[in-house]
Amino acid sequence: MPNSVIILAAGKGTRMQSDLPKVLHKIAGAPMLVHAMKASNAVQPERTIVVAGHKAELVEAAATAHDEDAVIVRQTEQLGTGHAVLQAREAMAGFDGNAIVLYGDTPFIRDETLTAMIEARANYDVVILGFHAADPGKYGRLVTDGDALKKIVEFKDASDQERAITLCNSGVVCANSDVLFDLLSNVSNDNASGEYYLTDIVEIAGSKGLTATVVHCDEAETLGVNSRPELAGAEAAFQSRARIAAAEDGVMMMAPDTVFFSHDTAIGRDAVVEQNVVFASGVTVESGATIRAFSHLEGCHVAQGAVVGPYARLRPGAELAENTKIGNFVEVKNATLAEGAKVNHLSYIGDAEIGAATNIGAGTITCNYDGVMKHKTIVGERAFIGSNTMLVAPVTVGDDAMTGSGSVVTSNVPDGDLAIARAKQVNKAGMARRLVEKLKNIKKKRDEGAS
Repeated sequence: MPNSVIILAAGKGTRMQSDLPKVLHKIAGAPMLVHAMKASNAVQPERTIVVAGHKAELVEAAATAHDEDAVIVRQTEQLGTGHAVLQAREAMAGFDGNAIVLYGDTPFIRDETLTAMIEARANYDVVILGFHAADPGKYGRLVTDGDALKKIVEFKDASDQERAITLCNSGVVCANSDVLFDLLSNVSNDNASGEYYLTDIVEIAGSKGLTATVVHCDEAETLGVNSRPELAGAEAAFQSRARIAAAEDGVMMMAPDTVFFSHDTAIGRDAVVEQNVVFASGVTVESGATIRAFSHLEGCHVAQGAVVGPYARLRPGAELAENTKIGNFVEVKNATLAEGAKVNHLSYIGDAEIGAATNIGAGTITCNYDGVMKHKTIVGERAFIGSNTMLVAPVTVGDDAMTGSGSVVTSNVPDGDLAIARAKQVNKAGMARRLVEKLKNIKKKRDEGAS
């Protein structure tokens, strides 16, 4: 049976103290909404419906940037979760399958959990995701009779006996799409909050002779994010899971608690990651590579055997082939380094192609920007770029060519040539001593005048 997901993302998130919609606050470099959308991939949704409200245009932009086929519907009034899901009814027209309701501010639902809900749907009309809370607080309570779920009671409406229940409602629902919307059409707002509760569908289902059950998950999966402290906690939870997953996949981390991953970081087995490394979005590191301490990587690819850092920065478009070396205080942006190329010290390589086995000397800069446009630098194979060379793009240095230290290279260098582009040195005999004495006398007169 096909599946579709409805993600509720209409809330403002007042407790965030932010102009940004709550679901667009980021965890590991991606909006919480995107995390929820990624979680839904486990059920291979035929349709993804996002219910937007506050600053809906921003929510729509984030959703469609992740999935261009996502459909955005609007909830113009905040009348409760049941009302929010009803806004997706038209977008779900003609769909015959399971509808799963997720939340844009609950980013950590596991693939296995959603799969278990789909499997439970084979035997029950409505499936609710529940968890046993260490501190049930104000969660809605799940009232069960064996495996059967009888009703969900919101904390505000619960009796003392019902509040003693520790099995709590996550809000995640799975039901046949037509059944879901039929049940929602019978929901009223006769409750303490005056809202249309999605949770009321369980009791209504029972009155119609339909069945409901609970799939259990760990409480951590249901973590909702409503404030800045909770967002920081969610970030910490993500990083902890990512570090464990990386270690289990064979990544060697010297100080795991100091390594920070993005939502899409990919690192191969036997890669080594030293302390205080940050992986921003879009990074792939192949097996056997080494990322040394205090390096920052974003939007780049590091091949087998490559060494990066310490104190290196790889920016979007950096492509490092096998056995390359990027050393301390080196920045690489939108540049490819072929096998065995080395940039060891204090250099900037941007908008460039560096050939195999080429050595880039300390302090080399590819001068790629003229104030209006970017230009490309090409360095061939086995070239040697002397320290403190300025390569003024567009410029090409050929195979086996060299540049003299301190050169400003503005013209192409043919294969095998040595380019020296600096002023001739002139030594002025005794000039240094005379100049120092002159400056001392000037300073002495100024000091006497000031006194």
